[in-house]
This record gives sequence, C-alpha cells and structure tokens, in this order.
Amino acid sequence: MIPMRFTWKFAFGSVLLGVAVCAQAADLPAPVTRIIGAVCLECHDGSEAEGNLDLTALKFSPADPDNFATWAWIHDRVLDGEMPPEDWLPLETEEIVQFTEGLAAPLIAFEAERDGTQGRSTRRRLNNYEYENALRDLLGVPWMKLKESLPDDGEANRFNKIGTSLDVSHVQMARYIEIADLALRQALAADVVQPQVRTVKLYARESMRLSRYHVGNTDPERTRFPVLGALDETRGQPEARAGRAPSTVGEDDPEMRDQEAVGVVSSNYIPIGYGYRFRAPVSGRYKLRFSSYTIWVAPTRTVPSPFEIGTTTDLPDNPRVTKPLPGVDSTPVAGAEWEKWWLPDLDRISGGRRAEPVSVYARLGGNRRLLGSFDAFPEPAVQELDVLLVAGERIQLDAARLFRSRPANFRNPLATEEGQPGVAFRWMEAEGPLLEAWPPDGHRLMFGDLPLKRTDLPPLPVPENSGRRRRRNADPPPRYRIDVLSEQPLQDGERLLRRFLQAAYRGSVDDGEVDRFLPLIKGELDKGRSFTNAMIAAYTAVLASPQFLYVEEKPGQLDDHALATRLALFLINSVPDAQLRAVAAKGMLGTRVELSMQTDRLLDDPRSQRFVEAFLDYWLDLREIEAASPDVELYADYYLDDLLTESSLAETRLFFAELLHQDLPARNVISSDFSFLNERLATHYSVPGVDGVGLQRVGLPADSPRGGLLTQASVLRVTANGTTTSPVLRGVWILERILGKPVPPPPPDIPAVEPDTRGAVTIRQQIEKHRELPACATCHDKIDPVGFALESFDVMGGERTNYRALGGANPEFGFGHNGHKFTFHYAMPVDPSGTLPDGRSFHDVRQFKSHLLEDERAIARNLVQQLIIYATGAPVRFSDRVEIERILDRLADSDYGVRSMVHEIVQSDLFLNK
Repeated sequence: MIPMRFTWKFAFGSVLLGVAVCAQAADLPAPVTRIIGAVCLECHDGSEAEGNLDLTALKFSPADPDNFATWAWIHDRVLDGEMPPEDWLPLETEEIVQFTEGLAAPLIAFEAERDGTQGRSTRRRLNNYEYENALRDLLGVPWMKLKESLPDDGEANRFNKIGTSLDVSHVQMARYIEIADLALRQALAADVVQPQVRTVKLYARESMRLSRYHVGNTDPERTRFPVLGALDETRGQPEARAGRAPSTVGEDDPEMRDQEAVGVVSSNYIPIGYGYRFRAPVSGRYKLRFSSYTIWVAPTRTVPSPFEIGTTTDLPDNPRVTKPLPGVDSTPVAGAEWEKWWLPDLDRISGGRRAEPVSVYARLGGNRRLLGSFDAFPEPAVQELDVLLVAGERIQLDAARLFRSRPANFRNPLATEEGQPGVAFRWMEAEGPLLEAWPPDGHRLMFGDLPLKRTDLPPLPVPENSGRRRRRNADPPPRYRIDVLSEQPLQDGERLLRRFLQAAYRGSVDDGEVDRFLPLIKGELDKGRSFTNAMIAAYTAVLASPQFLYVEEKPGQLDDHALATRLALFLINSVPDAQLRAVAAKGMLGTRVELSMQTDRLLDDPRSQRFVEAFLDYWLDLREIEAASPDVELYADYYLDDLLTESSLAETRLFFAELLHQDLPARNVISSDFSFLNERLATHYSVPGVDGVGLQRVGLPADSPRGGLLTQASVLRVTANGTTTSPVLRGVWILERILGKPVPPPPPDIPAVEPDTRGAVTIRQQIEKHRELPACATCHDKIDPVGFALESFDVMGGERTNYRALGGANPEFGFGHNGHKFTFHYAMPVDPSGTLPDGRSFHDVRQFKSHLLEDERAIARNLVQQLIIYATGAPVRFSDRVEIERILDRLADSDYGVRSMVHEIVQSDLFLNK
C-alpha cells in the first residue's frame, strides 16, 4: 500500500467522476462525497473492499436501521482518527470537521423527523422487576417474590427496559393472571380481627435437636452437640451427648433452660443443616432475636490425613472411616512430615476466642433467601433483625466463616493442634406479625370497610405412608377461609372497582374503563361465586390489562402522568406513589422546581435501593453472580463460600448508592480511596483493621489496587466463568460497560480463545497466536490491553501473581472452605501489563486506572449514557449526543457528581419527551 493520499492531489477529476456514480452521492453533502472519493475508495471499493465495506454500493438510507448504524460507524471511525489507517496520511483537521459535521447533519435530521411522529422510546410493558414492585406497592405486600415466576425479560442495549425486547407471550399472560391472583389473596386480611402480635420463643435444644452418631453421620465436625454456658464458663455435656441424660431440662428449670445451647464447628450444609422450627404463621414483618455466643473446642487425637497415606484407616474409638482418594500414591515420601488432622473433642469446650459471623436465611421449599446477618461474640448476647417473612417460611442459620463439610474425606481447615472455633445457639424469639394498619392497606383498597366472615375448614388428611414428619402430639394448624360480605354486591362492586382502577392505572379513569370489567363481576356472581372471588377475578383482569402492564407515552413532551410514571420507574423501579400521582393530577410535575423536589424525594426514599439493584443487575451483570460457581478443584478456598459472594454483592450496591446519595464524582467508578467492606471482604482484599460481618465504609490503603468498580470481587466474578479468567471477555466488558466503546461480535468462523487449565501456556501466549489472524487483530488491539490489566485477579477477585493449574508437581498444600484438599499448583506467572491503542503503556491495574482517569469526561459520558437507557427505555441514538454533551457541560462544575447526573438527566429533553 502506498503511504500517501496521492489521488487527493493527483487525480481529483477522476475521483469526482467515480464518486458521481456512487449510490449515495446525491444524498450526502458534497464535502462527505468528496472525501469518500478522494480517500476511502482506495480501500473500500468493489467486492474486495477492506472489512467488506464497499462504499460504491452503500446507499444512504437512514430509515434502514442497519444502514443508519453503518454510516454512524463510519462517522465515528473518522472522528476518532481510526480512518484512514496509520499507513496513510491523516486527514487535515478541517477535513475531519467537514466530513463528520457533514455526515452528522442528515443523520440528526432524520432522527428529529422520526421523533415528531414516533418519539425516541417504543411502547413497552413493565419488566419483571417493575411488575413485582408495582404489585407490592399497590397491594401492600412487600414480602412477595414474584419476578422469578415470570419468563425472563429480553434485553436490548444491555437492559431490560426497551420495548423491542419486552414481548408478551401466551405463557407470560397466563403467569400474569396466576401471579396477580396470588398477590391479591396475599393482600386480603388474614382474619376477621387483627392478628395478635405474638412473641414465640424457640430453644435450640428442642428445635435443632442434637446429633447422634449413625451410618449417615459419623463425623464429629458435622455434629450438633450440647453445650452448657454459664456466666463464667462454657462446657460440654458428655452424658447428654451420649443420650444417657436428657438433652434439656425443659420447663423444670427455666433459668438453666435459657443457658442450654447447641454447638456447631461447621457451617450449614444441606442436608446436615441447622435452624429453628419456626414457620411464619402469616406473611408480614417480624422481629427476630437470637441468643448465641462463640466457643472453642479442644482437639482430641491427631489422625494422619487420608490425602497423605492413601489407605483405609479405622482407628479405635473413632467412628470415622477414611477412604483413599482414587489415583493418589499411598507411598509416603521419605523424610516428609505427614499433615495431621485434629478432630474436635466435643466434651472439652471453652469460651470462644473471637467473634463469628452468622447468616440468617428464610427457607420455603427449595428456595432460600438471605434475611440478614449478625456477629456472635464470646460473651452471650442477643442480636435482633427486622425482616419480612412469607407465610410458611422457616428460619435457617449459618455460622458462615466455619467450613462447609462437603463429603467425603474432608477436614476442617480451621482446626489446629490447639482446637477449633465454633458457635453455640441458645434460643430464638420471633415477634409478629407487626402490622402498620388493620385491615391492611391492600385489603382496604380492594374491599374498604365491608364486614368479614370467617369459615372454619376441616384439616387436610395426612396419609400414614406420606413420609411427613410431625412433631409428637402436635395438632395440624387450623384451616379457615375469610370472606368479604356485601348486601349490595353489584353496587359495592362498581364502587370498589372504580377506586381500584384509579389506584392501579397511572392516569385518569373514565366510565368506559369501569364498564369493561363490571360484566366480569356480574358473571362470577351469577355463577354462584362469592363476592370476594368475584372482585378478585375483576381485579386480576385489571392487573393483567394493557393499561396496567404497559407504559403509555405519546410522541412529544410527556404529560404529567406519563412523566410521573417515567420518574417512578427510573428511581424506585415501580409505579408512581400517591404523592407523585397527586402532584401529576395538579399539573405541577412539569415545572423544573417540582420535578427536582420529587427527584430528591425519591432518591432519599429507601425504595431507591430498588433502582440501585436493578440498574447494577444489568449494567454490571450482577444478576449473574451465581451463574458460575468457583471451580471445586482450582478454587476450593472460594467454593461454597456464600459469605464472600453475598458480601461482594453488597459491597458493589453500597458503593454505588454512596456515589448516588453523596453526589460523589463519576471518576470513583474507576478509582476510589474507599469501599464498603466487612471482615471477610477485607481479608480477601488484604485490607487490615476491619472486624465484623456488617459492611462499613472503609478507607483503602494508598497502595491498594482496590477502589472503584473494576477491582471489586463481584465484578471480577461476573467477568469470569468460575474456572478461568479471559482478558478478552474482561476487556470487552470494560470497553462496553465502563468506557462506552462497543465492540463488534467476532466473525462466526473464528474459534474462541480457551485458557489452558493445565498451565502449559499463558492466556497471553494464546491470544498472541490468535491475533495472527488478520480478521482478529484490529479488535484485539483494543480489547486485549484492557483485559490484561485485570489479569492480577482470579475468578473471585483475589490477587494473584501466578495462574492456578491442575495436575503437575508440587501441588499447593491446604484445605478449602469445603473441607477438601487443594489439588492445584501455581503455574506460569501473571503479566498484567499492556499498551493501549494510543501508545500509552501500563505495568499493572493501578497505572491502567490512572490512564483512564486522564479523561474523566469520558467516564462520566458513559455513565450518563447507561443511565439514559435505563431511565427512558430507549437506546442512546446518534442525535442524542448533542444533548448528552450539554448535560456533561452542566455537570463539569460538580466534577460529574452522580446525584447531580441523575438530576440533569431528569431535567433533560431526552427524559421529558417520549
């Protein structure tokens, strides 16, 4: 290729002749066609055109989305200086301006004309997050978990907010009807009188039961054992543990009963789990109190590790039978000191040496959700959680730092020759349900003050061979039905339906809307259905109707009701609340001052946490954090460590919420001098001085690679697959999510780069080979350096200097959180250095971050773009760039503060218009 634009100076006349026959020449400004002919056609002409871009055949048809995108791509390549390529003379500054402004003008004009008739955003339904929150808020059932029962939302531009990806199938409609009916019945009053607030106390000795050695449980580490704690000592109870004495004094000695406890030295692992036999009688808010403390269990004999001896061992007085691992050489190495296994002596127990984190979960069937956590201390103490429970949920505890005894052939990595830590649980109190009003708000919305009637129902029969366990002498819970009574069902039905529609619909309701649903009530009554069921049938239809499911917006400036809906869906991920609807009804929301006040009110509302979670779930892919577990062999120290996963997720949410509420600069996305850590995360990050399970704002050491989103464990986990990391995947993720530079998909015939888990070659060596393919080099020049910057972090965000690999000599010694021995070895060294396309080099992630921070406006621009997509339900278009730059201009004085950013977006034409 000739490294100069000789055609521009030498053959201008012939070029113009060539341009004259180009399909697009008549539709583009003259400066654009002139530069295309003078420069671009040298490479983009005919069937052999570079990158399959033949400009002689490319029409200018912006009505075609693909055609529009192609011309926008051409505009951006020239603007960024990527075209013409490096081996050609660059365009003069004046030429770049002529080309980009000339091409931008007709593209912007086309979108402006389309906006006048269609608007930016397309009609869409509520996504699953919004639908769940809308029912929760409308019916006053904040405990309801609904979105998991719906088919997954489609995505466009990385969010579940755009109408083209949110279709409605017959399956979805059927689920809407089922879910709406369930939510409506959950909102009904639970009884004819207000349920009495009760405090139930459950003792661990009676609720958890003590373990007995048997075929399925021969391991003392998995045993639930009796502990008796007094003020000055804690001790085991061998007689009770052996079954030769009662496990509890029961009601004979209440003071002693309060001191009895059940101890554990392992965390919860199904089916060897522990918790309290409390079931929430009705859905609602409860206060849970837990009495517990930590213990220290002395060791008994030492046992040679089966991983070392590789033989079957049956020791006297020890019920454990160890089995050899397949393929393990059982020949001891000469001179090697065998690793010892210290078993707990469950009769030699003393006070704990440190605090232990305890996670509290609600379980219903096979589903488990985190309610909260607390620290158990060496001194007995009572900890309280304020929680929402669904009727029937049970309480499960997990001493989360303790190891999770995954069979078979495990050992406790926390056990030493001095003993091992544990937790003793005494009792739990459940106070509730705690109701703010009676009847509940949702019931009042549906039925007002109409009288209630309770009808007792016979208990369900339990077959003798059903396998169910029933507590001895326990009666089954009573069954009954609550009905709403009406002496004038049609008149009451119309009155209540009208009020329900006004609350459910996000605008005015006329008589025609009421008339649509009245026949449904009458039809149900004519069939002999109760008034309650007839009204629920009508309400279900309302909640599955287009007026409830869909966001209604007309082209042009949004009216107050549509603006209220958009603001609520943005900041609380739900429909407008009563105050927002009242302001909209008065026609006041469109004023700048009122809109700013409502924005602040919603940002300060606890419900704004929904925005934080939903936005991060899609922007950063945090919803995928459980998609791939850390590999059981390569990352046994992370496998089954729920506390680390849950803490990392909470860190990112709290961090972004801090940026939002404190109006911190957008540059914190890249690098910050703080984060939110608890002891588990701080240990993972090598940050000293952090204790306890509660996450707290922590200043980071000056030399820490942490700070910002890029090096948080949650982000590093969702950008890995649990077994290996890929600079390509992480590089694409950073370019698209953090820098706002989308990467085209790879050619379909190019194989993906698969890291070598054997450790023979590094991923960098594999990528260098991959880049030899001409079709790959261009994109990888942008992707790879960015991804290499994060190679110092493994699949869970732990720092590393070498890759882990399977097999090989000198395996790393140790046992993971699952109690199994490490089987990996440290292989090739990690190289986190790189050179950016503009020539700037870096040797690690710290220097990489500093390069990114040289252009803070670019970081802010991407965050503005991501928020606009989320807030408006429309992708950022070519013509939106002008308004985005205006927003950034206004944000410059606040250092691009994130809260100010939200305010500027809400006040922008992009938000105020469809």
